Amino acid sequence: MMPNIKPISDLRNYTDVLKEVDISKRVYLTRNGHGEYGILTMDEIDELDRYRAAYTLFSNLKKAEERAEREGWIDADDLEKELGVLDD
Repeated sequence: MMPNIKPISDLRNYTDVLKEVDISKRVYLTRNGHGEYGILTMDEIDELDRYRAAYTLFSNLKKAEERAEREGWIDADDLEKELGVLDD
């Protein structure tokens, strides 16, 4: 599918431009002939937010695992003690 590329000046008739936005076909806006903006649906934005959150989570887990490999792991009892959740 060919991208839908329009000059930003087309936003004068933004209703017509927005009618062309769909999850399967984005609208890209140019300024002075160069790509500047992309119009996304709310569903696409929500999906991107979920991907970003998952990426951040996995990235942090990977860093934690690498640190644990370098500095050593702790056992479950020590973790519970550190968190203050030991049953007496």
